[in-house]
Amino acid sequence: MLVVMQSHATEEQVRAVCQRIESLGLKAHPIPGAARTAIGITGNDGAIDLGVLESLPGVIECIPVSKPYKLVSRDAKAEDTILRIPTPRGDVLIGGPNIALVAGPCAVETEAQCMAIAEQVAKTGCKLFRGGAYKPRTSPYSFQGLGEPGLKILARVREAHGFGIITEAIDNESLDLVEQYADVIQIGARNMQNFSLLKRAGRAKKPVLLKRGMSATLDEFLMAAEYILSEGNYQVALCERGVRTFSDFSRNTLDLAVVPAVKRRSHLPIMVDPSHGTGKRHKVLPLSLAAVAVGADGLLVEVHHEPEKALSDGVQSIIPSEFAELVNETSQIATVLHRKIN
Repeated sequence: MLVVMQSHATEEQVRAVCQRIESLGLKAHPIPGAARTAIGITGNDGAIDLGVLESLPGVIECIPVSKPYKLVSRDAKAEDTILRIPTPRGDVLIGGPNIALVAGPCAVETEAQCMAIAEQVAKTGCKLFRGGAYKPRTSPYSFQGLGEPGLKILARVREAHGFGIITEAIDNESLDLVEQYADVIQIGARNMQNFSLLKRAGRAKKPVLLKRGMSATLDEFLMAAEYILSEGNYQVALCERGVRTFSDFSRNTLDLAVVPAVKRRSHLPIMVDPSHGTGKRHKVLPLSLAAVAVGADGLLVEVHHEPEKALSDGVQSIIPSEFAELVNETSQIATVLHRKIN
């Protein structure tokens, strides 16, 4: 159910409606819009007495929402959500006319490695740095990440170069630490349907980047995001990172068709990871250009200064000079689309 408030409704009226909803044993989710505020209602197993709510001051109407995902849908919010990520070098905006770039190694290996990459990436104007302190791997014998020492390295990268930090949490315990050290919490593809982790991310005070599971449908992807929003965290960006198909020429099949599909159904921004989406270094640039062309709100790119020595996914990591070329070419496409690299 969606309660639509009048354009001139006061904060007190919105608060009163929320209190009335919660007095019924339900959960209220105020969703401010450009013209008016809507209030999403979750937790109702059956019909709600509309007369109780429609008679409250400031309410225009109550609208049933038929989609299984309520809060992430365009029904709840017609205009695009724009995330604002604070960094020491200024805010980064994701969504609307803004395209955000995120760069860094797949895994945090050493402080020297991260500082060397960060120094080169910073020269391009990129303000968001990625790097995994926790690495969920298919093999138990593969490098699993440094854990909290890796998070501390990322914190020193922020201090030295002014980046905002995006890094992955793999369970509730690691999410507590990631929330403490990072600026954006990443939920990886393998955890897209880890519902207890999604709920914990929904209680976090930091933005969340949710990656699509490698076999997830669009509805499953949006329902995973709904878990986060239903817990009260509305700062969510989606990320397409490739799905598993019969293709034998790339690591995954980067499903760029999902980008306009998400934008039609949801107000949340959607980014694209062309590194995991292809698994091949030479495919990262062309797929990045294609992602921007179809409307992606950002790119998540793996960059390593010595990819042949990388402990994780070196084969899909581009070198800093290639990332600089990527920034230049994606900026040109963004201009044609009346957007800007942020």
